[in-house]
Amino acid sequence: MQGAFKMKIGLALGSGSSRGWSHIGVIKALTRLGIAPDIVCGTSIGALVGASYVSNNLEKLEAWVCSLSKLDIARFFEINTALNGFVNTERLHYFLNQYVASDTLFIEHLTKQYAAVATDLETGREIWLTEGSILEAVWSSISLPGLFPAIKNNNRWVVDGGLVNPVPVSVCRAMGADVVIAVNLNGDLVGKHTRQKPQSTRIQKNAGVIDKITSFAAEYTSPIFSIKNREEQPPSLFEALASSVNITQDRITRSRMAGDPPDILLSPKLANIELLEFYRAREAIKEGERCVERMLPEIQHVLNQY
Repeated sequence: MQGAFKMKIGLALGSGSSRGWSHIGVIKALTRLGIAPDIVCGTSIGALVGASYVSNNLEKLEAWVCSLSKLDIARFFEINTALNGFVNTERLHYFLNQYVASDTLFIEHLTKQYAAVATDLETGREIWLTEGSILEAVWSSISLPGLFPAIKNNNRWVVDGGLVNPVPVSVCRAMGADVVIAVNLNGDLVGKHTRQKPQSTRIQKNAGVIDKITSFAAEYTSPIFSIKNREEQPPSLFEALASSVNITQDRITRSRMAGDPPDILLSPKLANIELLEFYRAREAIKEGERCVERMLPEIQHVLNQY
């Protein structure tokens, strides 16, 4: 019917490091329901998966992440004596080119509206990247301090957008979305990293990448006082970092969504997946799909109102 209202659906994909592979499952499940977002906004890993989706590379990305092993993940990290990050940027660039987008693809040329969120390192301001190279936008948004070096974007040093807007509902609204579907990856994570675990479990879980990071950091630290028993053992460097990221993003997400709630909130149950366990993609993707299935009545109820 001429002049009929065309509802614009926005998809806000949140930050959450390795838990972000669940975004792939969410998008797959929504696609099976015939729901195709017109606007895709992402923060950090959400920006990466969102960019792969709007660039028509999501199937390639899914196949690759599902093939990852612990050793494959370890190869993305290196000991950097300059102390500006642990990520091997050459390997990361190759990965982004192969499974997310080419260097020559610009946001303006996409068939869907897209935005990535980053943080201005000098001012702390939120930056919305809505034009220019989609690869640069993704790289800017995923630059988690401590793991990635800061990136120069339009003469500004920028870092991970999760520091200011972990679930970019507001960006979707500003870009014209009538309905916003948001994916929050961090709702059930606070406190889980600092709960005491048996020593054998710690060693097994932290093998490889985390050993490399924590052993390197240990060279630059020394104990202030002796520890008499395991209960007084402080969290490791990695556990403290992971908990700090979780707390920050959880608190900011609660505050931002209280002021601007999404129409549909998807919260995959991902507390069992650690910050850098990117090799557990199959579990994360499956939980993303299950989350959409659990929320199906609410999704249908909201969308049927338009």
